[in-house]
Amino acid sequence: MTGSAMEALPAITVGQKVAALVRLTKPRIIELLLVTTLPAMMLAARGWPGTSLVVATLIGGTLSAGGANALNNYVDRDVDMLMRRTSKRPLPTHTLTPAVALVVGIGLGVAGFVVLWATSNLLAAMISTGALLFYVFVYTLVLKRRTVQNIVIGGAAGAAPALVGWAAVTGSLSAGAWVLFAIVFMWTPPHFWALALKYKEDYERAGIPMLPAERGEAATLQAIVRYTVGMVLISFVLVIDDAIGVIYVVLAAVLGAWFLSEVSRLRTDPGRAMIVFARSNLYLTLLFGAAALDAVVS
Repeated sequence: MTGSAMEALPAITVGQKVAALVRLTKPRIIELLLVTTLPAMMLAARGWPGTSLVVATLIGGTLSAGGANALNNYVDRDVDMLMRRTSKRPLPTHTLTPAVALVVGIGLGVAGFVVLWATSNLLAAMISTGALLFYVFVYTLVLKRRTVQNIVIGGAAGAAPALVGWAAVTGSLSAGAWVLFAIVFMWTPPHFWALALKYKEDYERAGIPMLPAERGEAATLQAIVRYTVGMVLISFVLVIDDAIGVIYVVLAAVLGAWFLSEVSRLRTDPGRAMIVFARSNLYLTLLFGAAALDAVVS
């Protein structure tokens, strides 16, 4: 690094740098990914899959997801500077350099692959790393800046942890794993479109073709309803798995009706976008928790 480049960076403490490194990995997103990994493991194992395997898989998944998010920060540093929501991230604020983000992203991604391969199996490691590569190269580099379908197709990366958890336990993927994947895949667009409604001007300023910025509020609200209905219907397909019983079906029905009501209210009051965004997280957490509970009880 040249002297001028070093002078451009603000003086920060070690603690601030560590905090910035943590923010680089987007820990709140990682938490959500782990919410889908553990129930998938429990469903695959028809109960508790073993503490050591759970801990190792969650660590490996965290490393891979953190690597993907760090690389996303690296690629998106230009548009992040233009958006109010992302302008305080470590790269736009020059708390960390792009080189650091790149090294951290690659390092965490490699570490995640190694941990998953060493502690579970190659399939789990390959799925996790494949999701990282898809998120960075397909979603971030290509889809995000070119099509309103960015988050729809890109949602496959966020749905992959369910497959990772299942593969870590069984070394294979059965129909139940793919249903869990499909639930998260269908959940992703309504979740992020609710956020995009709130930050529509941000996306317009950055030139990101998110649905609200390109097609408007009415079209976005209709799409949110369609995908939510599809997600709720798919959630019942999980009954094809022998470990699923009455507990899950009842809870899935209650949760589905509740979230559909939240989405319906959003159509008449778009100002509730961030409420729906937050409650979509709660919906997914409780739905996957219901699947895990049924796997233990049944």
